[in-house]
Amino acid sequence: MESSGLSSRTFLLAFLLLGLGASFANAQATRVGFYAATCPRAESIVRSTVQAHFRSDPTVAPGLLRMHFHDCFVQGCDASVLVDGPNAEKTAAPNRSLRGFEVIDDAKAQLEAACPGVVSCADILALAARDSVVLTIGPTWQVPTGRRDGRVSLATDAANLPGFTDSIDVQKQKFAAKGLNTQDLVTLVGGHTIGTSACQLFRYRLYNFTTTGNGPDPTIDAAFLPQLRALCPQNGDGTTRVGLDTGSPNRFDTSFFTNLRSGRGVLESDQKLWTDASTQTFVQRFLGLRGLLGLSFSVEFGKSMVKMSNIGVKGSTDGEIRKLCSAIN
Repeated sequence: MESSGLSSRTFLLAFLLLGLGASFANAQATRVGFYAATCPRAESIVRSTVQAHFRSDPTVAPGLLRMHFHDCFVQGCDASVLVDGPNAEKTAAPNRSLRGFEVIDDAKAQLEAACPGVVSCADILALAARDSVVLTIGPTWQVPTGRRDGRVSLATDAANLPGFTDSIDVQKQKFAAKGLNTQDLVTLVGGHTIGTSACQLFRYRLYNFTTTGNGPDPTIDAAFLPQLRALCPQNGDGTTRVGLDTGSPNRFDTSFFTNLRSGRGVLESDQKLWTDASTQTFVQRFLGLRGLLGLSFSVEFGKSMVKMSNIGVKGSTDGEIRKLCSAIN
């Protein structure tokens, strides 16, 4: 009897270990230097490609950073936002203004020539986002790699992306659902220190914003309002682009938070980071650590980016290495 019981327990243990092994294979962990042996030049190829495109069009930097964010918040960081198709993720309203796809395609083509079938599009996008921040005089950080590309890309899955009218509570809920806390929220939104927004996404704040329909958003600095109205007339072109970080839209720095404190946030959701006490604390922290300790935002941004880049990483059973980033194999 004892021998039979031992045999049963041994079999059960082996079965459990086999199951655990399968789980770990599916939820593949990322690590720094994943391609060191299989494609040693992977990171340098992505870096040089981003640099080349940035030299001819600096707007690709905030574009790639935003694209990585949008990718990770839908189905995890699996390059699903890169897939073409009539109902693909990139066709969803929040994704129609994404830019930088040609940079990823260029890097992928070069990587396929150097190391066929090795480097995922999801990893290319994660690396390109980091390299974009560096090019705007921002921080660098080590990017863990080893993601697989997803096999699903649906516009309907993008419905829960953070939006420009979201309250802080809604923003916190959306970030918490991805394993990100309030500090991550403030830190990652701080990425708006580079880039622009279309007038149509904030013009409603400038005219007839109040419930009585006769005034602007009262949280906008009175001296800033005429500047925004000049850039975005009430019946003007809604596609006109305006810098999200007034005075420093092309440089990665803490002035974005300074603008929030002064009522000069462009997007409603951004300005709420200052008007809500739970997030204002973190804005104050970043502002209080300027000067000699001004690297704090840079350090925290890198940490939060790594955390975000590990959302929903695909493994070998639910992911693949695409041949073309725009098409599932």
